[in-house]
Amino acid sequence: MAWDWDKLKKQHQPSGSGVPPGLDDVINKLKQVKLPGGWIIILVAIAIYIGSSTVYSVKVDEVGVVQRFGKYVRTAQPGLGFKLPGGIEKVTKVPVRRIDKEEFGFRTVEAGVRTQYAVSKAYEGEYLMLTGDLNVAVVPWIVQFRVKDPYKFLFKVRNVRATLRDLAESTMRLVVGDRSINEVISKREEIADQARSLLQKELDEAETGIYVVTIEMKKTNVPEPVQPSFNEVNQAVQEKERMVYQAREEYNKAIPAARGNAEKTIKSAEGYALDRVNRAKGDASRFVAMYNEYSRAKDVTRRRLYLEALKDLIPKLGSKYIIDADQKNLLPLLNLGRQVEVQK
Repeated sequence: MAWDWDKLKKQHQPSGSGVPPGLDDVINKLKQVKLPGGWIIILVAIAIYIGSSTVYSVKVDEVGVVQRFGKYVRTAQPGLGFKLPGGIEKVTKVPVRRIDKEEFGFRTVEAGVRTQYAVSKAYEGEYLMLTGDLNVAVVPWIVQFRVKDPYKFLFKVRNVRATLRDLAESTMRLVVGDRSINEVISKREEIADQARSLLQKELDEAETGIYVVTIEMKKTNVPEPVQPSFNEVNQAVQEKERMVYQAREEYNKAIPAARGNAEKTIKSAEGYALDRVNRAKGDASRFVAMYNEYSRAKDVTRRRLYLEALKDLIPKLGSKYIIDADQKNLLPLLNLGRQVEVQK
């Protein structure tokens, strides 16, 4: 059998690509079958990604802050919006109508009809404060806030909530430090209003973009180890105030009554004096008038005075007997009145 050495050399000689001739055919067929389908899948995925990254939705209580390559571009209002694909523009949704809160001195364990709170020594640094009269007070409180400027909220301050907590705590300590322990316990609403105004001013100066809705102070008290002594002091103060009020009440009753009696006595004396003066003046005027009449007609006036004197005197004398100067026996005459009475 003759061997075709030239044909054998061609079969065993490697091709220019270093791949056997049969394998090249298989690879070419595979490329013709798989490459078109793979590119379609890739293009469809790219189209879906681009479509989904260019459309966004903002809720009613939110706004969308659009950044292009990290730089602020615009603020989108609630609704459906469009932007450049991801990697070029980015949307950050910021809730501007939702009310958030930060708790100081305690933490909410379970919210509900009967909300449960957790108070531990881990929060002592938050709720223990020094008052203006050098007493220590337990002051837990809540700060309720919302975002009013999304741009400042996102870009002006690195950690807004940490800044809010630091400013709120420093503001509350400043307000409490100007009050006595009794004011801290009894005037919580006044302290909360003052702290809210100061905190809002500090947040605006720091450009946090936060609006403080309200500050709610929980029950304030003194630390537990000193509560018995504090209660005794309060009881002593209340007893003192009660005695002072009682003394003032008695004073308010006695002094006006004494002043009324004194004024009444003075008015009575003034009235009596006026009456006596008027009577004296009247008597003097009457006497002068009588004297004038007497000087005009002395006989008539003398007779009139005599008759008037008898008119006043005779009714006071009782029984009267008028007899003749020559009458000797008076006894029968004395019994005349008795006989008349017997006959009646």
